[in-house]
Amino acid sequence: MKTLCIGFLFAAIAVCAGAPESQLPCDLRETSHGSVCVCNSSYCDYLEQPQLTDSSQIVVISSSKDGLRFKKTTGSVTDGKPLTVEDRPFTDENFNAEAIVVDQERAWLQLANISQRLFINASTRSFRITVAREHKFQNVSIFGGAFTGSVSHLIEKLPQELQDHVYKSFYHPHGIAYNAVRMSIGGSDFDLEPWAYNEWPRNDSQLSNFTSLDPRDLLKIEQLNRLKAVGQLDELKIMAAAWSAPRWMKSNDRWTGFGHLKSEYYQTWALYHLKFLELMRAKNMPIWAISTGNEPLNGVIGFFFVHFMSMGWTPWQQAIWLSDNLGPAIRNSAESKVLIFGNDDQRYTFPSWFRKMRSARNDSLTYLDGLAVHWYWDDLVAPQVIEQAHAEMPNKMILNTESCIGDKPWQTHGPELGSWQRGESYMRAYTQDLRHYFNGWLDWNLVLDEQGGPNYVKNYVDAPIIVNATSRAEIYKQPIFYAIGHFSKFLPPQSVRIETRIQGQLNAFTQLSVVGFQRPDGSVALIIYNGQNLPVDVALDDSQRGTIHLRLPPRSWHTVLYK
Repeated sequence: MKTLCIGFLFAAIAVCAGAPESQLPCDLRETSHGSVCVCNSSYCDYLEQPQLTDSSQIVVISSSKDGLRFKKTTGSVTDGKPLTVEDRPFTDENFNAEAIVVDQERAWLQLANISQRLFINASTRSFRITVAREHKFQNVSIFGGAFTGSVSHLIEKLPQELQDHVYKSFYHPHGIAYNAVRMSIGGSDFDLEPWAYNEWPRNDSQLSNFTSLDPRDLLKIEQLNRLKAVGQLDELKIMAAAWSAPRWMKSNDRWTGFGHLKSEYYQTWALYHLKFLELMRAKNMPIWAISTGNEPLNGVIGFFFVHFMSMGWTPWQQAIWLSDNLGPAIRNSAESKVLIFGNDDQRYTFPSWFRKMRSARNDSLTYLDGLAVHWYWDDLVAPQVIEQAHAEMPNKMILNTESCIGDKPWQTHGPELGSWQRGESYMRAYTQDLRHYFNGWLDWNLVLDEQGGPNYVKNYVDAPIIVNATSRAEIYKQPIFYAIGHFSKFLPPQSVRIETRIQGQLNAFTQLSVVGFQRPDGSVALIIYNGQNLPVDVALDDSQRGTIHLRLPPRSWHTVLYK
């Protein structure tokens, strides 16, 4: 991998000029899949939250396949001039039309970086985006990622300065302003080994050995306290979920495979959750929400290909446990304000899962505050199923609670360092979900190593930040990181989605999307994705501001801010 001279030049200029840390640019490094931003103990890129100084100002934050990362462009909405986002200068060394990349014994013809330069003389396409602020939908409040055992293990091995760059990059306002984290109750597939509380003694329905937190969770608490301090967070919303009960509670007495919770341990399993909540609060790390269990179908129909910790539930079983055990145990305790999310599985289970729960226990859904969805098979099912669930349960929050890429048989298992295409997958998914009543998104592992681990089943995937676990001297911010950040950084809690529509020469191959929000201060944030190999001219017709003209480069994402 080769570091571009321009990346080092920008860094040197910033340091020599005494530029504030919050405005340091990306130190761009090219990779076989694209480019990443490199951070070390003494340097990392940040962007101060843009401030709209007057009602005429417009700010566009841009990232592009050619190397822009949170570039800030400013203009006026009243001068009538188009605001043009300038991309990075093109160099011939970016162009290689016949590069063969051999990855995991598969050879692919990579038409690398044949971008808009082939179309430089082609006509720029024009589109019109209408923005109707008066048409409001759901609020958006939650963005975050998972603090798994693997994440905790990797961060612990980094020097403190680099640990702090991870925390600041994700959670500080000058990073991408996450406000939530997901963690497991016991182990998950991203741990160094499977584990649960009270594995011994067996058949202990009173959980006599569950009196203190495991050292692995105590380490996470120490790290999360540091994360809160570095991120300047008054509150960190922690969502917790269990992957599996101790083996002795399960029908198959195994961590994985076809197996469910024995009915005689339904109340014990509810007590297990309550004990965890109480012990976390005692350490001044209260839990904001729990789910009814991670991916319940893994132990019912997914056991053929799922080899990590899991426990099966049918919706009828889960309704009985929620209605008779978990719901009353939580609501009648000092932890009664903890939210409970249902399902925590793939979109294709919606809304039928909840209909079946209601058929088993009519009151079961009254214990649910929200619905949890995983991303992995969204391409198989249209988002209208979420709209149906929202229509049937309009007062419940909807969160995407797990997402990563590199999990499919046809994908590279593990990171594709610098892949813009993987970032585009995130951009399309976030846009689609937020246009269909989601209140936020919790991604999977905050960081992983170069392989996409470590974990006990070699279940390697990608992550927004990759740690160089060999040198422990660098971390790499992926395009995925910036795709997420174009939402999380600029949508503070209680932002509300507003109506946006695209007009123009649209067809099945038009890769242009937009989703818009009104922020708590009254300003507007539009996230626009241009997935085409051509620049586009966009006329923004705002119901209160009139028309704003933009020119956006190819293969790029933009957050447009104005009052």
